[in-house]
Amino acid sequence: RRRQQLEFAHGRRRRQLWRRLQRRQPQISMAATPHLPLGTHLLADLSGIAAPRLRDCAALEHLLRAAASTAGAQVLHSHFHSFGAGMGVTGVVLLAESHISIHTWPECGFAAVDIFMCGAARPQLALDAIKDALQAPHCQRQSVRRAPPEHA
Repeated sequence: RRRQQLEFAHGRRRRQLWRRLQRRQPQISMAATPHLPLGTHLLADLSGIAAPRLRDCAALEHLLRAAASTAGAQVLHSHFHSFGAGMGVTGVVLLAESHISIHTWPECGFAAVDIFMCGAARPQLALDAIKDALQAPHCQRQSVRRAPPEHA
């Protein structure tokens, strides 16, 4: 009898924790904002950046998430990795509209940034925010329109 009571209490506690976790995580409904298969893909080579700005994994993650919001994009998830003390960082922010990624080489003062967004999101605003925050004096940018043939 005591074992049944403990199992019941444990199950109830697990359900409570699950409900609490579900309330914390925003549920994203793509039905409310359909995206056509049209978008802009920006590739940017940023150079002349102070090395410490390119080593801080947490700061770069915060920067790219903020840049996505500035562009009007919806962040789904992010993952960043530091290659060790004094080394570069690689990271990606997954968006409802696609992605933003960065790879840094502090020893060269260089960051490669990739921004692809569809829908009403504005990738140039994200790039401007990243470039300004990193204080990059040089930016080489390529822009590619992405679309299936019937929308080209």
